[in-house]
Amino acid sequence: MTTPAVQLMNSLRSGNSTAPRLTWYGPDSERVELSGRVLDNWVAKTSNLLQDELDASPGMSIRLALPAHWKAMVWALASWQLGLETVLEGDRADFLVTADPAPASGGDGPAGEAQPHGQGKYDAVIAVALPALAMRWPGELAAGCLDYAAEVRLHGDVFLAHADPDPLARAIAGADGSEYLQQDLLDGFAARHDEGVRLHIPARHGLEPALANALGAWKQDGSVVLTHPDVELTEKLLSAERIHGQ
Repeated sequence: MTTPAVQLMNSLRSGNSTAPRLTWYGPDSERVELSGRVLDNWVAKTSNLLQDELDASPGMSIRLALPAHWKAMVWALASWQLGLETVLEGDRADFLVTADPAPASGGDGPAGEAQPHGQGKYDAVIAVALPALAMRWPGELAAGCLDYAAEVRLHGDVFLAHADPDPLARAIAGADGSEYLQQDLLDGFAARHDEGVRLHIPARHGLEPALANALGAWKQDGSVVLTHPDVELTEKLLSAERIHGQ
């Protein structure tokens, strides 16, 4: 039995796969545009990294400690495609995905020594460099901390699950305490939007609403434009990106 996340990825790759689905405006004039095909490619590579390198399997969980960013969207989709729970608050999780790995990489060893995989609070800590062109983490990482930018490109462009995700497993918990199962992602957690919407999502509102709004837009065969808090939403940007609907 498939889940809504699996069905969504199928539609993104098989529909109008060259049309923009996720556009990001970041600092220093950074702009990233992902078509359905390219978004699926990133999600597949990330899912393969999780499954093949970290032995992630349905029912496990990821603490997604990232800002509202296009790479956070990729990680959430990969997590749900595998049947994992995406955790936005707290420390209860099997894996930590973070743009600030230094404090999290230290475990319970003497004088804060970093702990290798399988020890400490998480089974693995994955460091995510946010700049679009980053080929590796800019600096030293503690032992046992995985460099996402360096590792993800080594994995396959097509994802084949080793085990079917459980539709009745938890997918995400909202800030208000609401819990959504994998089968509820698109009909419970996702926000409601018009068919074919080209939706603006301000990153300053946080990751949870960004994920809910993006899922709602993609469910309606739409697309999203996600803007960093430092990016001014001008009439020129609105017109260039053809943002419309709600």
